[in-house]
Amino acid sequence: MNIVRTIFNPQSVVVVGASNDPAKLTGRPVAYLQRHGFAGDIYPINPRYDTIAGLKSYADPRELPAAPDLGLVLVGADRVIDSVRQLAQAGTKAAVVLASGFGESGEDGRARQQQLLEAAGNMRILGPNTIGLVNLTDKILLTASGAMEMDDFPTGSIALLSQSGGIMGSLLSRAAGRGIGFSKLVATGNECDLEVSDFLDAFAEDDATSVVALYLETIRNAAKFRAAAKRVIDAGKSIVVYKVGKSESGANSAVSHTGALAGADEVYDALFSQLGIIRAQTFADLLDIPAILASGRKLAGKRVAIVTSTGGAATIVADNVGYLGLDMPSPDKDTAEKLLALELKEAVLDRNPIDVTLAGLRPDLFRSILKILAESSSFDAIVVVIGSSSIGQPDVVARPLLESMAMTDKPLIAYVSPEAPGIVRHLNTSGVPAFAAPESCASALTALLKVGKSDGVEARKHQEIDCSDIVAGSMNEADAKSLYARFGVPVTKEVAVATAEEAAEAAKGFGGPVVIKILSDEILHKSEVGGVVVGVAPDQVSKVCNDMLARVRLATDAHIDGFLVQEYITGGVELILGFNRDPQLGPYILLGAGGVTTELYQDVSLRLLPIDRKQAVSMIDSLKCAPLLKGFRGKPLADTDGLVSTILSFADMAHSLDGRLVEAEINPVFVLPEGQGVRAGDALVVIGE
Repeated sequence: MNIVRTIFNPQSVVVVGASNDPAKLTGRPVAYLQRHGFAGDIYPINPRYDTIAGLKSYADPRELPAAPDLGLVLVGADRVIDSVRQLAQAGTKAAVVLASGFGESGEDGRARQQQLLEAAGNMRILGPNTIGLVNLTDKILLTASGAMEMDDFPTGSIALLSQSGGIMGSLLSRAAGRGIGFSKLVATGNECDLEVSDFLDAFAEDDATSVVALYLETIRNAAKFRAAAKRVIDAGKSIVVYKVGKSESGANSAVSHTGALAGADEVYDALFSQLGIIRAQTFADLLDIPAILASGRKLAGKRVAIVTSTGGAATIVADNVGYLGLDMPSPDKDTAEKLLALELKEAVLDRNPIDVTLAGLRPDLFRSILKILAESSSFDAIVVVIGSSSIGQPDVVARPLLESMAMTDKPLIAYVSPEAPGIVRHLNTSGVPAFAAPESCASALTALLKVGKSDGVEARKHQEIDCSDIVAGSMNEADAKSLYARFGVPVTKEVAVATAEEAAEAAKGFGGPVVIKILSDEILHKSEVGGVVVGVAPDQVSKVCNDMLARVRLATDAHIDGFLVQEYITGGVELILGFNRDPQLGPYILLGAGGVTTELYQDVSLRLLPIDRKQAVSMIDSLKCAPLLKGFRGKPLADTDGLVSTILSFADMAHSLDGRLVEAEINPVFVLPEGQGVRAGDALVVIGE
């Protein structure tokens, strides 16, 4: 994105509404640019001054001697539109609009934001309602944030992209205090024009950035975001996102279990997983995880060694490491012998954690232990716990740690147990990831296992089947299953009839007990109105149908088409397979534990469309109930190959119907023993206009 590169590296900046007081918000941008040595031209705009900060002040952007690359608009909302129009007329390439009172403030604000966009013409806009952006790589500060009052900003390879200006400032100050460096920072504000995806796309080509930390409230264009994220991941970089706005249910939970099971947050989880984006579960993770990723170290496995000078703190780290699924094996025989050969009788060297508490603090001891662990084949990562006794002697542990970084390419991190921000900052600025919380150590190491692991979709030819005869509205079960069958979804053997007598006659052809269902395109949850009876003997079908009809008539005045006589299936694993559409992210497939208890167990896996065979398999494997398909406690293996094919056929149906498909669901999907296939036991389809 050429325009984003221009915004981060402008050759000239015009500051509309600049003042001579560097203590004021309107005086900060010029002061920041001058203080940090901006080499380009700075044009203050304020008709009340002849000069500002020693620079000629102009009354109007159209008076400038040359068209500037970037404009910073500091005036209030009532003057912003005129100022933006003048910048555009002056040939400015892009403008950063700080003022609030636009799209975030209601209907009038949204109208004002549209006027702002129209006034900009071909000029690009960052904001409004943004605090600006910062290029720390080149020391170009294009912001009015008071967080920039710090004298020293550690630089690094982490780019921070935030939809909140306040969060950008908060993370910058927190990072600076801990010695974590950024390359670029940008707050996108209301995103009336340029948005998160534009900057994410640009970071794919930014040589100074290896990790993107993303504070995300919403995605405005899912396709654009997916393309930008893919470019970043394909460039060998990592994205860590902290997504706010969790919800208990999705917007489209009107009729299907699928809509109720998949809240908006679960759909975002699916998107991040498919793209290879690492999700920060806590706000602290949004700094901690990028910090360890920026070290460039890889984690080959889950085996962690802990070296400590304080037993209690090591226990807490070990507890958190184990909770997140990492392992803490004891040293192998060879490693244990090397450790014991150090002849430190007071230390516990042949177990994990490796505790040197009683041996005292000695740099040579730590150096020797770390060398042995670095060379050991038993461990994939090393955590060094720094205790309270290190506060007065920070170099006793810090120096061996720094020296040990050159011995190994394994992740080597520090947990600083006491409140010692100076030690944390010193280690981080020296290249050793250091953390002030034991939970952070565990989440950071776990994140390393996820680097580069995306569910990228391989090209797959979809079935293209004509569905032009499908009309809008809800389908009854028989019609829905007929639609499924077009795409190769296996359905139960069944007969649709109009009367109880016809049902009794049809049941004779099944050779055993049957399932009787009420048939109606207006009743989407038949069991809730007494419209399903299973295991009905053929000689009882007529009575069951008449009783069912009476029961349903009492519960609803919906139109009744008749009855469905269906084969009675036993012995299969019951799952749910559904389709729904997230208002922001688009269509997705859901697979989960099915049957009448599906919402009780909440055991589901989601993937946004399109999907391929690999993703269908991963959906199955990620379910808690997956062992039921794989011979749990001596039961026969289920036909997972048939289930994979059914998932893909179901996805093909969604693809062919495209935007017309509102909701679809099979609950249950009977997954029969291996070789016997799969059956759609129930069906729900809602077609839009």
